[in-house]
Amino acid sequence: MRESKKARAERVDAILARLDAEYGTEYRCYLDHETPWQLLIAVILSAQCTDARVNIVTKELFKKYRSLEDFAAAELSELEQDIHSTGFYHMKAKNIISCCKDLVEKHGGTVPRELSELTALAGVGRKTANVIRGNVYDDPSIVVDTHVKRISKKLGLTKADDPEKVEYELMEVLPKDHWILWNIHIITLGRTICTARNPKCRQCFLRELCPSAGGMKG
Repeated sequence: MRESKKARAERVDAILARLDAEYGTEYRCYLDHETPWQLLIAVILSAQCTDARVNIVTKELFKKYRSLEDFAAAELSELEQDIHSTGFYHMKAKNIISCCKDLVEKHGGTVPRELSELTALAGVGRKTANVIRGNVYDDPSIVVDTHVKRISKKLGLTKADDPEKVEYELMEVLPKDHWILWNIHIITLGRTICTARNPKCRQCFLRELCPSAGGMKG
């Protein structure tokens, strides 16, 4: 079934209204942190790792390394052991040390706001940069992780596989005041109802609005 631009806009409004009603509109981050640089390190660690595992690791990590300078001066092999359980620890440790050195030496210890400056840091891609921009600076941004890409496609809001293309396509259909919330809501939906291996379509409050669940009839 082809969907007109007007019909899609109305469906998006309905999807967002149901997500807001189900999950609320409060911004929340699943990674524990107290400072912007702690969030940045946590997001780097979260690649191919669960937020729950990262929070377990950073609970002790941020007690041992209490400043950017501590991380910048860390011994690579020691940091690797400290973050070993998050996976890909060789590259993550190397990136964290390099990133923290640049934050200290080039940015005066401040996590930058601009996308270009963030992505110039070691271990920081668009996804990580958008997490920082959204959670630290409240800059409207769409974070495209595996849940967002997968469920946005199921909802018929994008056809792209490349995360950057998904980001731009979602920007076209979602109102800016829901760019950050989209990630928060869709992660929750993806972990509880629309799981990758066993989606509970019959239980989903978006079923009637989702083409993949058979809720849209021509």
